[in-house]
Amino acid sequence: MQRLRLSQLYMQILQPYLPPGIQSLVQPGPVDDEGWTLLVANAAVSAKLRQLLPRLQEALEKKGHKVNAIRLKVQTRR
Repeated sequence: MQRLRLSQLYMQILQPYLPPGIQSLVQPGPVDDEGWTLLVANAAVSAKLRQLLPRLQEALEKKGHKVNAIRLKVQTRR
């Protein structure tokens, strides 16, 4: 439960740094000992976020949250 809240907090911190067109295509995923996963709608969103990862990680660190890595996972729909 604590990790779920942490994931949601991270997402709130990052919202201002996400381009407006993709904010709705990114969902917070699990937090574990290795880092945090962002769930993205498609490969194009993943590619854009890969470019922004250093800035996103820096934004978390400025708020006092050390995340070892931010991973991106494309969600496939069935």
